[in-house]
Amino acid sequence: MFGLIPKDEKFFKLFKDMTENIIEGAKLLKDMLDNFENPAESQRNIKELEHKGDAITHSIIKKLNTTFVTPLDREDIYELASKLDDILDLIDVCAQRVIMYNVESIPPQAKSLGFIILQSCIVVDKAVAMLGKQSNEQLFALCVEINALENEADRVCREAISVLFDEEKDPFQLIKWKEIYETLEKATDKCEDAANILESVVVKNA
Repeated sequence: MFGLIPKDEKFFKLFKDMTENIIEGAKLLKDMLDNFENPAESQRNIKELEHKGDAITHSIIKKLNTTFVTPLDREDIYELASKLDDILDLIDVCAQRVIMYNVESIPPQAKSLGFIILQSCIVVDKAVAMLGKQSNEQLFALCVEINALENEADRVCREAISVLFDEEKDPFQLIKWKEIYETLEKATDKCEDAANILESVVVKNA
């Protein structure tokens, strides 16, 4: 894979920096949902990581604009950076929703979604680490795993909303939690979007 293309390992390193930063954000979100001891501080810490992620994205785009020969198609580098950036953006939005809606406790379904988000981010990190290596089948398998996690998040979200409509009598709480569940699920959608770009890159450069 990529055997005939001059490699600039700096791009791969920057992508790995992004995914490692994303994992830290996902860990903070999971801890926020699991323990709920100081959600405002958790949200501030996630926001700091989101700013760090933006800085890495800008570094990738700046390097893209100053590199004559790139290891991947320019549009693929840009798209992958954008999709990875979206993951942490959504993690930040999830944390913001919890604070904005003055949530007092976290139901188990939200904790489950937090766990799936973290697992998805870990697999995205593993898949990105395969870029530039002779490991097409392994990268494809990781993308399939990301898709499976997204499907699981979708299932948990649907069931959570179903329970919400069955049991929640307060319409304001219903509206709040429906949006929080859907936002958590969207974070796994963003992981799947990144996986789709990775699959496309592999196919192009096989």
